[in-house]
Amino acid sequence: MSEKKTEKKKVRPLRLVGKILAWILAALLLFLLVMYIIPLTETGDRTAVEGTADWMRELPDETPLNALVLPGTHDSATRYVQLGFFSKCQSKSIGQQLEAGYRYLDIRLAVNGDGMILMHGFTKCRSGPMPWNSALTLDAVLEDCYAFLSTHPTETVVFAVKQEHGDESVKEFQKILNRYVQEKPEFWLQSDRIPALGEARGKLVLLRRYEDEAGLGAAAGIPLLWANQNGHADTSLNTVSEPNGSYTLWVQDRYEYDTEDKWNAFLGGLAAAGTGEGDLAIHFLSTKGTAAYGHPYSFAKALNPRLMKQEALSGWIVVDFGSAPMAKGIYENNFH
Repeated sequence: MSEKKTEKKKVRPLRLVGKILAWILAALLLFLLVMYIIPLTETGDRTAVEGTADWMRELPDETPLNALVLPGTHDSATRYVQLGFFSKCQSKSIGQQLEAGYRYLDIRLAVNGDGMILMHGFTKCRSGPMPWNSALTLDAVLEDCYAFLSTHPTETVVFAVKQEHGDESVKEFQKILNRYVQEKPEFWLQSDRIPALGEARGKLVLLRRYEDEAGLGAAAGIPLLWANQNGHADTSLNTVSEPNGSYTLWVQDRYEYDTEDKWNAFLGGLAAAGTGEGDLAIHFLSTKGTAAYGHPYSFAKALNPRLMKQEALSGWIVVDFGSAPMAKGIYENNFH
């Protein structure tokens, strides 16, 4: 009898271990489903639109870039990204975005050894959809940009860089980035003022969201500096004017507003922003909502159709899950 009791005592811990392992496996599968599998199904409109790759060719050379209505993408490199449910903001690659008509790229970089990789917060952008795919490098992004500009020399790309992660100083960050620029300087326009389109055709226009601590001057790029617009305690806020050397930046980047508040901020920003010769306005439609970790796709699904119905747009319009029809709806405002 005692032997049977001993056997039962042995079986119970084994059953408990089996249950724990089953729960761990189920949790792991759920994590992979939510963070990696579901984001693969989250895409924008895939409709191709004729002419989006060369839409700037009809514009006069003397037009300043700040006078143009530019389509842009927020967190442009996040097609494949760690923790995609929270971090994915685009369903097209950089090259596909350019072909679709987008001309403002939001580039978030971190130093990685002697090179740079793309980031969204603390999450790494990936070269493919699986967790084990390698990090997306700046080299790969620039190859796409150079290839596009070589094929479409009438276009220009605003390359807005932010230091997103890492312990390196801004000075060291700038030096490493400048090495990339100097490898193919013919593709870059480095200036501390906003150029006319004719100067910028066939080139990446470098804008920087950090101070010029390396003292590079015009080679550092055009400053694009604004205070963080986080928070949602006061949802009446929209655009803010920020002095940026040779021009005044008007920016609405209320990224912690829910759908209705974000849409109202977007419309309010369009109405309030300066549109003079010395003004540049950037209007972000992207948001993560009020939660600590939001789901950008759900907000884009609600907000992007509203943008498509908006008749008059100005400034640079930056979106999540950008599509070719959206880009066309934005840039057509240059021809009205």
